[in-house]
Amino acid sequence: MGRTPEEPTSGIDAVLLAQPPAFAEDAAAAMARQAFGIETAGARNLGSERDQTFMLLDAAGEGLAILKVSNPAEDPATLDMEALVAFHAVRADPGLAVAQPRRVPTADPAADAPGYRARWEHAGDTHWLRAYDLLPGRARLDPLTLPDPALIAWGETTARLGLALRSFIHPNAIRTLPWDVQHAATVRPMLGSIRDGATRRTVEAVLDRFEASVLPRWSALRAQVIHSDLTADNVLADDDGLITGIIDFGDLSHSALVVDLASVLDSMAMGRRGDEMFRVARLVLDGYERVLPLEPLEREVMGELWAARAAVGVAIGSWRASEGLEEQVFAERLNETALVMMDHMLTTGWERTAHALGASGTNARNGSGLSGRRDAVFGPAMEPLSYDEPIELTSARGVWMAATDGRRYLDTYNNVVCVGHSHPRVTSAVARQWRVLNTNMRYLHHAAIELGERLVATCPPELDTVLFMNSGSEANDLAWRIAKYHTGNTGGLCTDFAYHGITEAMADLSPEVLPAGVSAAGHVETWLPPDAYRGAHASTAGFADALARLADRGVAPAATILDGVLQSDGVLDLEPAYVQELVRLTHASGGLWIADEVQGGHGRTGSAMWSFERFAIVPDFVTLGKPMGNGQPVGAVILRRELAERFARDTVFFSTFGGNQVSMAASHAVLDVLADERVLPRVEAAGDALRQAVREATAGHDHVGDVRGMGLANGIEIVTDRASRTPDPAAAAAVKNGMRARGVLVGTTGRAVNTLKVRPPLAFTADDVPTFVAALTGALDDLPRS
Repeated sequence: MGRTPEEPTSGIDAVLLAQPPAFAEDAAAAMARQAFGIETAGARNLGSERDQTFMLLDAAGEGLAILKVSNPAEDPATLDMEALVAFHAVRADPGLAVAQPRRVPTADPAADAPGYRARWEHAGDTHWLRAYDLLPGRARLDPLTLPDPALIAWGETTARLGLALRSFIHPNAIRTLPWDVQHAATVRPMLGSIRDGATRRTVEAVLDRFEASVLPRWSALRAQVIHSDLTADNVLADDDGLITGIIDFGDLSHSALVVDLASVLDSMAMGRRGDEMFRVARLVLDGYERVLPLEPLEREVMGELWAARAAVGVAIGSWRASEGLEEQVFAERLNETALVMMDHMLTTGWERTAHALGASGTNARNGSGLSGRRDAVFGPAMEPLSYDEPIELTSARGVWMAATDGRRYLDTYNNVVCVGHSHPRVTSAVARQWRVLNTNMRYLHHAAIELGERLVATCPPELDTVLFMNSGSEANDLAWRIAKYHTGNTGGLCTDFAYHGITEAMADLSPEVLPAGVSAAGHVETWLPPDAYRGAHASTAGFADALARLADRGVAPAATILDGVLQSDGVLDLEPAYVQELVRLTHASGGLWIADEVQGGHGRTGSAMWSFERFAIVPDFVTLGKPMGNGQPVGAVILRRELAERFARDTVFFSTFGGNQVSMAASHAVLDVLADERVLPRVEAAGDALRQAVREATAGHDHVGDVRGMGLANGIEIVTDRASRTPDPAAAAAVKNGMRARGVLVGTTGRAVNTLKVRPPLAFTADDVPTFVAALTGALDDLPRS
């Protein structure tokens, strides 16, 4: 009878604890003839951990088939499971090269899986014989010889096998095999067999980390039946290192899907040192994700799974050698290289290992001096950080953002993520498209055409043409360029503290970025928009004066550009009649009207899709940017066809990335969310609730001068006192930082930088208002009283 060791390994599947069979090669040839009718000239022992595997040979010494002789402790139902899974894998993915079992000629035709095994009695033990078709390729290849394309292909095959097995289930897949690292703790009693003390301590450290960090999250990992031991020993490969045959399902187990990847990384990185092992791992992971994307948690724990797999291998090999179950040199042949891998991960640190394997949302990059490093690499031209105490963010969802210290923040500042951070509709659309195709507008693709049609449908009928680019800056720049071309004029008009982009042309039309005391370019004039709070600049006379100043310099206007919510000027709500007169004056002077909807569009006001609709005007251009793709770089110009036709007489517009399929997918998803979630009515209700609650809560705060806005574009003006209405930028900065300290993010805006800018993602609802108000009043209470 096979020898079964005593406690402390009784929790492990019995087949790993029993002595493997030890039949001679001539006996194997006889078994094959008798059980399967395979006429063979001989057999060659291929070696195996717990059973025996032979290649059956013809007279020329060439392979005919494979014979497996089971361990006497093997459950026959498990062998049947291995046959069933081989058939299942090929049915699910006919392109997978999986060795198929041969049917026993004398088996009952009605028998299913049992018909693929033959009983063999020897010395009081029952063995089961199985024969498999021979697949091409060489066995036990050296992973160090694999070129990079083969490593990527290994990842692809691993993912394909995972997909093929995801619908397979069998009761015997629920088993305790230490190679399946969810059961890594079962090897702890084996650690005393590790002869080298340093190696033993490394294995213990890896197991400690696995049990502390991974096991508590195990139930959150995708789980199914997996191969569990997809290594260089269990496949065949061609001369290019590509897998030509999967030959062994002996460790089939129900476990986390990524356990298969752990075994592949453990095998492929054997013998690699330092960061080369991470490079190799990344190639394998790249291949895997060409077929099956990993989930964030799977990326996060990949390093611990890989290390645990290496630790288990060292423990099992050392223990089997000490128990006489395997010859020592063979059993411990991989211990040294496994130790190198584990040591490198321990030295690197688990968070940095996760980062090296592509995980995001870790603290691996968070360290002291990050602000200084930022200044050193970006220089003084980069806009400063938002808060006195900078925030390093790791993730966000909806209107909430999370920092590296684990703190969550209510985001009432970022309009880029129009429909909310990490909205699943958008992220899924982008990911799906990236996996299929991303190219340019020189090829037909329906997504860009359909998006253009959808955008045109939201505008007045005069606006019937769309051009795509990558940002609001580019959109404004192109509108300006076409306006100059169409009118033959060179002058531009914008509000006193506007911002319209970073191109050279737009910088001239963005006084917000100009240093104090520096005037706009000679071809640009600005005007002060109405300040209803102070009752100033209510008429259009200031705009008429700006036109006159241009005319005095011999400059005619090409265009006037206006952000419909005047975000940079302090968030001002203009009267329709006022804007209508500006448009009339612009057209009368020979200029065109550009409605910049980067800040106010996509439902920001709640009352309409575009902020210009509130004014009952028809712009010549509508420009879109960052909210359009919820953070995916994309922009657009919607314009009158006659403007595009005239422009096209002498030139052509093309943007390499403008209109690419990924950005189009994001933009479609944003429009879908706006419609399906009925975002605009929600925005209107949330904005009304916010302003009302803020007015009521700050009625006794002398520093709050005005609360204004429309929808979710809002400004709270901070003054020294209500009587004087004097802007107080220092108090505004203090309130902004005070709210940050209380977990709410806002910005500041306006020429005096004294207005709190409240423009959250449109996922913000009335339910979020109390959190905002509590932080605001708390920060205001910290200010010294007037």
